[in-house]
Amino acid sequence: MKELLKGQQRSHSIGLMENILESENQRASPSRSLWKGKIEQQVTLEQLQKLHAAFQELEINGLKYLDIENFKHTVKKCMGSHNANEDQIETLFMKIDYSASGKIQWHDFCTYMHLEYTGQDESSARLKGTTFSLPATIQDIPHGDPVLRICSLSNSTLITAREDGTISFWSPQLKQKRSKMVFEKTQKKSKWLMDFAIMTPYNKLILATGDRELQLFEISNFEPYLQISGLEAIPLNLDYCCTDPDECMILYGDDQGCVNILLLRSVGELLRTWKKLPKMEHLPNISLAHAALSSNVTYIRWKVHGDWVAQLNYYDSIKAIISASSHEPTALVIGCIVGATNIEQRMKEIKEHRKDSKARKGQASLGTPSSRAEGDQIVFRVHKGVKTFAFSKKNNLIVTGGMDRIIRMWNPYMPGRPTGMLRSHMTPVFYVYISEEDNKIFSMSTDNTVKIWDIQDQNCLFTACSKNNGLKGEISACHYISSTRSLCVATDTLAVLHLRLCSPLDPNLVISHKEPVLCCKYNKVFRHVVSCSEGSVIKVWDFESGKNLFEFGNAHHGGSAITCLTFDPSGRRLITGGRDGCLKIWNYNNGQCLHTLKREDKCEEICDCAYVEVNRNKYIIGVGWDRKINMFYDSTDNFHHLQKPQAHWQDDISHGHKEDILCIAQCPPTLLATSSYDGEIIVWNMISGHICHKFHTPILPSSVNTKTFQAVDGSVTQVLFLKTRAVKFESAASSLISNGPEGYIYFWSLFSENPLVTRFTPSREKSLISSIAVTADDSYLYAADEDGYVYVYDIKEYALQDIEPSAPKYVKHWRAHLNLVLSLEIIDEDNILLSCSADRTVRLWNLVGEYIGTFGQAEPWEIFTPASWKHPMVPYEILLDPQSMPNHPVLGGESFGTQITDKEEKTQEAENPSPRLSQVIDDMKEEINKQFSTQAPSRRLKHERSKLLNGLVSHGRPNTYHSINYYEIDNFLGNCEKPDLSVLGTDIFSAHYQGAAET
Repeated sequence: MKELLKGQQRSHSIGLMENILESENQRASPSRSLWKGKIEQQVTLEQLQKLHAAFQELEINGLKYLDIENFKHTVKKCMGSHNANEDQIETLFMKIDYSASGKIQWHDFCTYMHLEYTGQDESSARLKGTTFSLPATIQDIPHGDPVLRICSLSNSTLITAREDGTISFWSPQLKQKRSKMVFEKTQKKSKWLMDFAIMTPYNKLILATGDRELQLFEISNFEPYLQISGLEAIPLNLDYCCTDPDECMILYGDDQGCVNILLLRSVGELLRTWKKLPKMEHLPNISLAHAALSSNVTYIRWKVHGDWVAQLNYYDSIKAIISASSHEPTALVIGCIVGATNIEQRMKEIKEHRKDSKARKGQASLGTPSSRAEGDQIVFRVHKGVKTFAFSKKNNLIVTGGMDRIIRMWNPYMPGRPTGMLRSHMTPVFYVYISEEDNKIFSMSTDNTVKIWDIQDQNCLFTACSKNNGLKGEISACHYISSTRSLCVATDTLAVLHLRLCSPLDPNLVISHKEPVLCCKYNKVFRHVVSCSEGSVIKVWDFESGKNLFEFGNAHHGGSAITCLTFDPSGRRLITGGRDGCLKIWNYNNGQCLHTLKREDKCEEICDCAYVEVNRNKYIIGVGWDRKINMFYDSTDNFHHLQKPQAHWQDDISHGHKEDILCIAQCPPTLLATSSYDGEIIVWNMISGHICHKFHTPILPSSVNTKTFQAVDGSVTQVLFLKTRAVKFESAASSLISNGPEGYIYFWSLFSENPLVTRFTPSREKSLISSIAVTADDSYLYAADEDGYVYVYDIKEYALQDIEPSAPKYVKHWRAHLNLVLSLEIIDEDNILLSCSADRTVRLWNLVGEYIGTFGQAEPWEIFTPASWKHPMVPYEILLDPQSMPNHPVLGGESFGTQITDKEEKTQEAENPSPRLSQVIDDMKEEINKQFSTQAPSRRLKHERSKLLNGLVSHGRPNTYHSINYYEIDNFLGNCEKPDLSVLGTDIFSAHYQGAAET
């Protein structure tokens, strides 16, 4: 209960904001107000606690289970009748009661709610999907001292520094440009580098050494420039900031917990002056005490922490220094540069004699460090201190990490309590970074685990451990390069993790999934559409509005593609099959996997599945690459998560399919049909397990390539019963439909001597038919091909008795998708067609091809309000695709209809052009036919011809493809002959078309 309340609190706060935004949008859009949200997303913490108390009270009174009426009464009592819609409560009860037992417990309610909110978090993470490309790009570096720090220049060049003073420059691809050890080795002792910073305007490197020195080197040639010696303590961390033209600030934190600040003015002149000073160890040298006497130098030293400084940075956006240490009471401090106490001291110095002021200034500066006034700093107390931090002015956020493995999020002006705590790292946090452009937090721990967090939801979006990212050894430095959006890590090697960036989609392009959609199905109980993708993601959509209600990923092992799905008769459980060889049963409303069905010996791909009932026993059937019919007994009393199939039918073992089974269809109460890769179709009696019929899809001799003697693909991927005919056992009418090679659709009879009644090709281009569906009364056939077209035929009186010599009556066709259509389903009660495709979209159409919308689009639709549909528009990508261009009858010959709209919908102007324009059309036709007369009639050339002649458009009614104005040509007396281009040596038009044909 505690965990549920905790998780629900966070998710509810997010959902509340979404509900507020949604309510505002509903006022702006009438169609939005018709969609009702889920009641489980409206439950507050107080109401949840009341529900828990109500369940406990009923259990004490002897009512351990609640039926639907008691559940309605309890929810209304706890939430208020004005907040609880009875239909919504009933729907929620059915979602919880996935087994259709008619009763639920508090445990069932909690499990559903917990999984629902967990799924929403995972869904949010997928939508925001930010990941690093794995494994990392790794570059070996010479064995030696560890890399202390990594910095980057404006051109993305990387600079690394090792403890022994070796400075190296690297390209963004980790190709070493140059390297040098800047410290000269002496017999007395060796220097140790503590940190470095870049003086970009002056092309200098500042190095902090263990000998209490700041040394400056030229970036271009690593030549030593000068050094500032005699620091008060060992500098551990360096930072540099250019505050004004020719003014800068050098900051360093030391081992005594002090923050040291050098304010330099007239920097160019000052450095040139110091360059002329006497040398010490081959470097012009000036002590800090003498440097502080200069009028262009101000030295400030603050005692800030009780332990050495772990990190410090100056942020010009807030004019403050942020420093961190492992000392708990002063783990993180935001402080000013100068401070009130120093200002008072300077005012006193101004009043005194000029000659003595410099001496006093030096003494005050180099004496005991001062402490900031209470109002000059903000102190954060953090358990076990702070190892690393990051600040974002845009997000008003500080992120800290340290030994306790917790990443804390702070408001910079509220040190008392963090605004968020991110727990997931298993070892101390080594590095954090806030990416303002991505609104993400990147973190890395000492076990080389990299994580990405969402700032808004405070969720972990991505995790890559050492095994996955390829990082080995102890981490010593880390740096995020914003220009290339990559994370550079130094261990025993140098590695770069590149942020995986999705190419920005066209704003007009709508997709339902990020991967190809392999199957989808309508659930009439909840009026949902469920779609599954190649990326193992299951999405649940609201049929009436198109909104995404829920989704969950990694549904099958290893992210295997989901190839098929079906529902149980109650509509409350989803069955999916995948390439991992498993069938899974889900409560799909919250992503709970109830059972896994698989064979013990094999895990070969499942191609199709079905839910059947035989002699009051319920089974789930899966078929696929194992070439067997696997039946799994379905019982709500079975509490085993893993289930094995029943024994195979004897006919299946001895006379079954010899190739992979690709499809399954059932015709209650007894018939089952399966089809395989070799074109074989078998009709089974489910009660006896015997084979009733075997059909072999014929392949024409013309289908064989005479050069290679290889036959075309003869697989049958779709079979479908015409159930109104199949139940009439005495009828000789065709009662089974299948697809086949060369784009044919086959009609088979189950009760006649000649099983193949007829066949025809719906597609003019003879594209392979990928999906078929029929209306409930078997009157209309819908067939979709691999080019995304949907064809409609009237088959009510077709193939009833004798062999049909011709195709059925054509009704219309349109292009529904840009690519292979993998599923068609007719929703008869609403006269809607559901389709999905490898082009990553799931769409709705009415039965005459009017475009309703694509699931995933920003604007919802109202299924009962045609004004909210996309029609007369068409999907954007289809509109732009050359293959969608309409064929004009004068060029393409007889046409089944236009690609987007029906033939009868053409305007009278297009069908009967004016006499003056008819002559122009004839001339165009004659000229183009001359150019194409010697070319093969390829698909591409046909569309080129269509483009040229389909310039004829209606002047009155807008047309989808109308992109340029068309004007009639005035009468011209006299003959206009084609110009003689022989003087040019060639006919440029003929050359153009010949070249196009050759390519």
